[in-house]
Amino acid sequence: MSDIIRLTAAETAAKIASGELTAVEVTEAHLARIEAVDEKVHAFLHVDRDGALAQARAVDAKRAAGEPLGPLAGVPLAMKDIFTTEGVPTTVGSKILEGWIPPYDATVTKRLKAADVVIIGKTNMDEFAMGSSTENSAYGPTGNPWDLTRIPGGSGGGSAAALASYQAPLAIGTDTGGSIRQPAAVTGTVGVKPTYGGVSRYGMVAFSSSLDQGGPCARTVLDAALLHEVIAGHDPMDSTSVDVPVPPVVEAARSGDVRGLRVGVVKEFGGEGYQSGVVQRFNEAVELLRGLGAEIVEISCPSFTYALAAYYLIAPSECSSNLARFDAMRYGLRVGDDGTRSAEEVTALTREAGFGPEVKRRIILGTYALSSGYYDAYYGSAQKVRTLITRDFEKAFERVDVIVSPTTPTTAFPIGERADDPMAMYLADLCTIPTNLAGNAAMSLPCGLAPEDGLPVGLQIIAPALKDDRLYRVGAAVEAAFVTKWGHPLLEEAPQL
Repeated sequence: MSDIIRLTAAETAAKIASGELTAVEVTEAHLARIEAVDEKVHAFLHVDRDGALAQARAVDAKRAAGEPLGPLAGVPLAMKDIFTTEGVPTTVGSKILEGWIPPYDATVTKRLKAADVVIIGKTNMDEFAMGSSTENSAYGPTGNPWDLTRIPGGSGGGSAAALASYQAPLAIGTDTGGSIRQPAAVTGTVGVKPTYGGVSRYGMVAFSSSLDQGGPCARTVLDAALLHEVIAGHDPMDSTSVDVPVPPVVEAARSGDVRGLRVGVVKEFGGEGYQSGVVQRFNEAVELLRGLGAEIVEISCPSFTYALAAYYLIAPSECSSNLARFDAMRYGLRVGDDGTRSAEEVTALTREAGFGPEVKRRIILGTYALSSGYYDAYYGSAQKVRTLITRDFEKAFERVDVIVSPTTPTTAFPIGERADDPMAMYLADLCTIPTNLAGNAAMSLPCGLAPEDGLPVGLQIIAPALKDDRLYRVGAAVEAAFVTKWGHPLLEEAPQL
């Protein structure tokens, strides 16, 4: 079992295709791993054992019949519990949807099933994807496999923790302000936020519709690229889906040549608030890229200074609108419906019982920002800042091909440390938010361990919209250089597990 769970997704698929392993053997190995360690990690909210084994048997039957298999056929995957999965609970980490069984699959779910990827379960997350630590889940926090007393990032900490603890070789996350990249950074894994509209949002429970984006999570750059190729592409069911060819991400991940590439370092992604070990590893990664033949260019994006404030007006405003559908009338939790109360009273009681503190905080903030007399002063101003940030990116990409930065200002912090300080928590989003506001593509991948605490540090790579392949080109080069320098994998099994 130990050998199987440590294979990359590409290696696993190759062994299944050749007959060296069966999909059932691979699935059973990961189910056994989940049973052995997830009580400590709490990466999963629901493990679909019967469904996963049925999918695996179908892959083995296809192979036995000589039917062609996709590049990830038979590989287990952990799905963030924000995508609808027919017949399997989808809670979005909230009590308000506890026990809800969707009657349909999200487009991402459909594409995974069509590619014969084995969906092994649904992962823990901050409620409605609102958070930077996976402490806001109604079902309890997830631990970071490197140190179970620390957070695994948020909001998709369950997916990242499943990868880091070898419970699955692939995972799906969503990124509204960094919720794929931040967990990747603090767990030593790879996470990609594709160009906005590059992966369908149909069937993904909405938090902030102009910012939300699903994407691939993995332990290697190539595995992320293979998964990206499976889930990406135009979807007529999603009005924001872009009708363009999927960038050649797998080809780029197999290339990894950065000679002559212009790499930008943003002056505003620095200063106070950054852990010394994070800055040290980032600077080493920049020098590594220089050594590989890239040209390093310092750039300035002055509007990035206002990104955090703009995001925390836009996202709550859209959340206030999106979560209005949870009214106790159509689906999910219903409280106080005893025949004596009005619909409004039942709705109020249900929302009080079903939503957690962070969700309530953002609904109230967003409703206030959208209210009469305040719309132009708050929401309207934030949208103007968003335009300025987009223009800063456009100017920057006239000078450089990609931008790099630390993914998070610090390594994983202890569970509970920032629970009572929302502003300190929001600062974790400092480097990731500008990309969501502009709709660009971005990746986080490991760039070593911070010397002061021995925890993973993430390198963020940002590319222009629809140029997602550049992420994989640079990411593959950095990953290969780190393997040469320190050996592979960077991720060592945490001693607690």
